[in-house]
Amino acid sequence: MTHLFNYKWFLSDGYPANGFDKNDYNVFGTFICGGGSTMGYKLAGFNHLGGVEIDPKIAKVYQINHKPKYLFVEDIRQFVKRSDIPEELYNLDLLDGSPPCSSFSMAGNREKDWGKKKVFKEGQAEQVLDDLFFEYIALAKKLQPKVVLAENVKGLIQGNAKMYVKRIFKAFDEAGYNAQLFLLNAASMGVPQKRERVFFICQRKDLNLPKLKLEFSESPILFKEVIEKDVNGKPITGKMLDLWNLRSKTDKGLRSVSERINNNVLFFGTSLQHKEDVPFTLISQTSSPIVHFDKPYLTTDKENCQIGTYPLDYDFQDVEPKYLIGMSVPPVMTAQIASQIKIQWLDKIKAKQCQD
Repeated sequence: MTHLFNYKWFLSDGYPANGFDKNDYNVFGTFICGGGSTMGYKLAGFNHLGGVEIDPKIAKVYQINHKPKYLFVEDIRQFVKRSDIPEELYNLDLLDGSPPCSSFSMAGNREKDWGKKKVFKEGQAEQVLDDLFFEYIALAKKLQPKVVLAENVKGLIQGNAKMYVKRIFKAFDEAGYNAQLFLLNAASMGVPQKRERVFFICQRKDLNLPKLKLEFSESPILFKEVIEKDVNGKPITGKMLDLWNLRSKTDKGLRSVSERINNNVLFFGTSLQHKEDVPFTLISQTSSPIVHFDKPYLTTDKENCQIGTYPLDYDFQDVEPKYLIGMSVPPVMTAQIASQIKIQWLDKIKAKQCQD
């Protein structure tokens, strides 16, 4: 089967992906993490200028792998207040960001944590996470890019979190943007992962572009296609192994085994991955591993790279690969969206400018 972008690729192959040409559209990122979105834009031919990342350790990994023109290691709150932002970052073609989303995840405390200060990651400053989306919109208002893209978890459009969606639309409107909301599944976009994510994709009002249409229907990629042959990940042991030995074909995770056998909930986030299924969402937390259904081992780093469409030669330094991949938008997912934004919006803007 063929896919628009290859989920199995290498940084050493260079950019853009086969079949794509470099374009002159400039992108700048926020909450850039390991650069999942960065790589996606580059695969689609965009010129990615760098971004903002609060975590020095992660920023170092980003620098090593992507060698950005601009890298600001600071809180977005500090960045948006800067008076020395490079002129090149104003009136960008696209501003990208994935504000931390744990406050809205269906697996978290949700409403109990809204408005509270908390530490997103060890070593970072205590902060209110659910207002970072609005700091991002404030940056968009300041920089006035043609297009703004914001990614978040599906939980943002579920339950009481919907009130945040209304606030987000209002904030984008006041910043000068018409926003569209998409719920996309990476499994239909050439990504071997069942990963549903929300995307706000916004156009600056003065551009008067038609609404963006996003429809993806690529063939699913099954787990058997990413399994490393003759290589095993970390073996499971103890109670985890005991439950694994009692699994049935219908079990999707160790939780269901625990409930059936012991009438309690153990290993809530541990998935049992069948070869004939599309891989589950790769989650950054160590408490949510993926275990092979057919052998008592966790997925390997290379398997996780393919599930997350990270390059197989990515230099993770001393950062846990699964953490960084799980925190990132899959590069291929971003590349698919970026290619459509180029065709439907940015190319039309350029054509109009050439006519004028």
